[in-house]
Amino acid sequence: MSILSILLPDFTLILLGFVLFRHAGWGIEFWNGLEKLVYFILFPPLLFYATARTPLNFTESGKLLQTALLAVTAAIALGWLARPLFKVGPMIFESGVQTAFRFNSYIALAVASRLAGNNGTSLMALIIGFAVPLCNMAAVHALAHKRGGLGMALIKNPLLGATVAGMTFNLAGLQLPETVGAVFSRLGNASIALGLITVGAGLRLSGISRSPGIGAYFLAVKLLAMPATAFFLGRWLALTPLHLQIVVMFCALPTASSAYVLAARMGGDGPFVAFLVSIGTLLSVLTLPLWLSLVT
Repeated sequence: MSILSILLPDFTLILLGFVLFRHAGWGIEFWNGLEKLVYFILFPPLLFYATARTPLNFTESGKLLQTALLAVTAAIALGWLARPLFKVGPMIFESGVQTAFRFNSYIALAVASRLAGNNGTSLMALIIGFAVPLCNMAAVHALAHKRGGLGMALIKNPLLGATVAGMTFNLAGLQLPETVGAVFSRLGNASIALGLITVGAGLRLSGISRSPGIGAYFLAVKLLAMPATAFFLGRWLALTPLHLQIVVMFCALPTASSAYVLAARMGGDGPFVAFLVSIGTLLSVLTLPLWLSLVT
């Protein structure tokens, strides 16, 4: 399968969402409702189904997770290095640093599914489940020195909960009834397409970056340094070809729009984050094929 055939369908759906948001006239309430439907109803069954039904090899999965989490940790450290390197206005660093390491789960699972079907989806879901709490803690810590409510927020996170439940179900040796599995499969398939459409609808290209230097730095960490770290770590740990593909593509993902939501809710610079998320998503059209070409 060519790189173009792997990535073009996903970016086409993102473009469709971008066009529909601006020309369909459906209103912001429709798009907010659609995003909630995907995040809370459709997406968790996909993660549960993927992790519950695929046999887990902990020797190989352990090296996969080690590579992913070390790369995330390196990106967090590089993100925080921006504080002494750049002199910026209030809440610019605190809001923007999360774009150096947070990731878009919708694109993650879409790419993983195109790469390796259910097996790829399961591996990506496993990484997401472990990376979500690490990334959330780092992002919240940057915006608030006290972590009040963070533990409860992680418990209520549907992506983390679905992954943990799926792994527990898997390790217990349980089997999903065929009808339940079919329902979860249908919900999961819908979540990927609609999730990518909501990514496109969330792009904000009218924002103006007030701090282009630090913004470019965060984008370089997320789209270049983080996947490079995963690539070299994965080669060093002798990951299988599929595991190397999955972990590098995970680390090469653009930042999710939830970074903007967090910044806005915690009194940060929301427009700055929205701008970085949007530009990062557009740049990933170029960087994702680059990284994929190195691992295929």
